[in-house]
Amino acid sequence: MARPYRGVDASERLAQRRQRFLNAGLELLGGQTDPDQLTVRAICAQSGLTVRYFYESFTDKDAFVEAVFDTVTAQLATTTQAAVATASPADQNRAGITNLIRTIADDARVGRLLFSQQLSNATLLRLRLKHQGLFIALAGRHIQDALHLGGSNRLAGTTHFVLGGLQQAISAWLAGEVKLGVDQFVDLLVDILADLNDPGLFRG
Repeated sequence: MARPYRGVDASERLAQRRQRFLNAGLELLGGQTDPDQLTVRAICAQSGLTVRYFYESFTDKDAFVEAVFDTVTAQLATTTQAAVATASPADQNRAGITNLIRTIADDARVGRLLFSQQLSNATLLRLRLKHQGLFIALAGRHIQDALHLGGSNRLAGTTHFVLGGLQQAISAWLAGEVKLGVDQFVDLLVDILADLNDPGLFRG
């Protein structure tokens, strides 16, 4: 059994090193420039840790990218769900959108990691596609529960359209192609999503 080092036990030191790697990953993958080739050496240099410690936490670069993406996604999903849960039914769209956009505004790396069209990391793009399907299913379920609807092809088509458009709009906003302040951008997205409160949209 490993003894504590400077009052910190082995499992906590491992968790701290892993977090340093995850922080480095957010900086590398969500930074201003898309790294042409993400290497273990670059990851270690950014984190200030050695290769030995990298393989202590991750089997390879793909596992590292997935851990970074999953950590950021889980944190954003948790705070957004909490914001929605405390809002009235009429204000849930605004609460969710506001949390999403303010989180990105506070740390643009999160937005670039999840939404930027300028990133080319193959593992990251695959993870985005995988999670897009999950978000579409969750959005469809949310609409069904909020409006007391059953599933339909119109509902499926609408959720694909809305989430695809939302992702593209956020990417353009991050790139400066949409020049709106945070509150203005939130208002725009909420107005676009307002029709989702109309049950008639999903019937027929």
